[in-house]
This record gives sequence, structure tokens and C-alpha cells, in this order.
Amino acid sequence: MNKIEPAAPEAPPQELSPRDRQPRWRGLEAGHRACQGCGEALAARLVLEAAGPDVVVTNATGCLEVFTTPWPQSAWRVPWLHSLFENSAAIASGVEAAMKAKGQRTKVIAMGGDGGTFDIGFQALSGMLERMHNVLYVCYDNEAYMNTGIQRSGSTPHAAMTTTSPPGKERMGKRHMKKDLLSIIAAHHVPYAASTSVSFPADLRRKVRRALDIEGPTFLLVHSPCPLGWGHDASRSIEIGRLAVECGLFPVVELERGELGGVMPIREPRPVTEYLKLQNRFRHLFADDHRAREEREHLQALADHNIDKYHLRGDGADPLDTAGIDTVRRGGPLR
Repeated sequence: MNKIEPAAPEAPPQELSPRDRQPRWRGLEAGHRACQGCGEALAARLVLEAAGPDVVVTNATGCLEVFTTPWPQSAWRVPWLHSLFENSAAIASGVEAAMKAKGQRTKVIAMGGDGGTFDIGFQALSGMLERMHNVLYVCYDNEAYMNTGIQRSGSTPHAAMTTTSPPGKERMGKRHMKKDLLSIIAAHHVPYAASTSVSFPADLRRKVRRALDIEGPTFLLVHSPCPLGWGHDASRSIEIGRLAVECGLFPVVELERGELGGVMPIREPRPVTEYLKLQNRFRHLFADDHRAREEREHLQALADHNIDKYHLRGDGADPLDTAGIDTVRRGGPLR
């Protein structure tokens, strides 16, 4: 007679790590070819985590397209279409029209960098907005043509150094102001247009969800630090993105039908120089040169103007201001 061995005792369940407790689905997987500290890569991942799996993405030529899809590999886990530099919005318009004809509610998200949005792709974007397509357009704003050699774009800040706006005897970096694209978008009478920063994930996720809940064209401008183009240490991307908001050079606002609908208050405004001094693209502004001092004063005046224009100066502690928005609270962050 065979002896029956007693069953082995079950191992006690192991406590899951915080990483293992996170949602398992990701629309943009790890293993892509982005630079260390790339703000755009993190921003795209956050956008898709907030959007969920029922989306179709159209992606203009640029860094995001290049580092996520080196043939024959892809980091995307949602339907994804590569468009030309200039027509992500046009492709998204066609996809949205096709989904509507089929009776499907799948949301369409068009993506592009500042080169493919502020400049080359603006005509297609304007047409998409004017025709009121039900599309969320997300612009990852790293403030230059990073993929092709760090040339200046319409989004490049005044006085910044790029390969096509070098400082010298005739000028101190880029002469022109950064294009106020958000106001131009709002002038199309779209229901929702907003700015946010990859350095404030809770704000970014909330705005993605809100934009996707709205019927009609919506627009999100995501400030995305670029260590290569801005000339800062890769480990400081989030810190530098926060400083851009806290000094007032990148206002975080929401516009509804062209009117100011909400802002992220700045609890403690920081001097513009704290933001500039961490980036090589502004190093010429700290030379012993009266022109450098004038440009620093000019940029501080621009930041002060943004704070006054959008009423960004906070009045005491606020759970949704720059110091409180990403604080972890019992029950989770504010939605």
C-alpha cells in the first residue's frame, strides 16, 4: 500500500510592492530609445495611462515617433499611426470621421512636438479645430526642433541658445518671443484648451481625463524638459520643469470657450534666474555683459506679466497649487 504524503503547507502570501500594486496596463511600454531624463517620454506615458486602452493615436514625425518605433520594434500598446511632420491633426481627423461612420466611440488622440504643432503642423491643426473634430491634440513642448539638431522653433523662449539662434555680437540668443499658441488655439472657440507640465503628474492626468470627456476638439500643451536640447543634467528634468512653472515663464492654465476657466496657483513664486542658471541654453545670460543683464530682466518681466495676466499668485496654502497638487493624501490625490 502506497504511503500518502501530507500536502505541503501553503506559503504565506507575499505582500506586493508599491510597483506591483500599480495598474498593469501601460499604453507606452519601457524599452524605447529615449534619452535619459526625457520629459516627452514620461509625458506620453502619463497621457496614455490617464486615457486608458480605448484610444487610437496619431503621431507626427519627431522625437517621440523616432525613439518609440525603431524598425521592427514598437513601444506602443494601442493602435498607433505615424504621420508626416505636418499632418498629425489631419490624420486624426480622418480616423475620427471613420470611427464616427462605424458608430464607434473610441477616442482619437493626435500627438506632436512643438515643431509639428506650433510651426509645421499648425495649418492642419487649425483645420481640425475649425471643423470641430472630436479629437484631443497633445503637444509635447520641449521648445525646439530637438530631433533634427536643436534648431529654434516658434516655441523656443526669447534669448535661448539653439544651433540656429546662437548668441554673439548681434544678439543674445533667439530674438523673438515664444508664440502664445494656447491663446491662438482658444481663439478657434474650442470647448477646452489647457497647459500642464510633466513635472505635475496629477494635474496632467486630470486634464487628460477632462479633455477626453468633452465632445469636440480639445488641446493640451505639455511642457516637457529636454536634457539634450536644454543642456541640463538628466536627473533634474522634473526639478527644472517645476521651476519653469513656479517662476511664471510657463503658466499652467485652462481655457474654456476662450475664457480663463482655471489656473494652478503659484504658492511661492521663484526668481527666473533659478530656472535659467540650470540650463546651458541660457548660460550666455550670466556673462559679465550689460546685454545679458538686460535679457535676464526682460525674462523676469515676462514671467511677472504672466503671473499678473493669469492671476497665478497664490493666497496661502492651497491643495491644488504648485506645492500641493502632487502631495499624496489619505484616499489618494485630489482628482
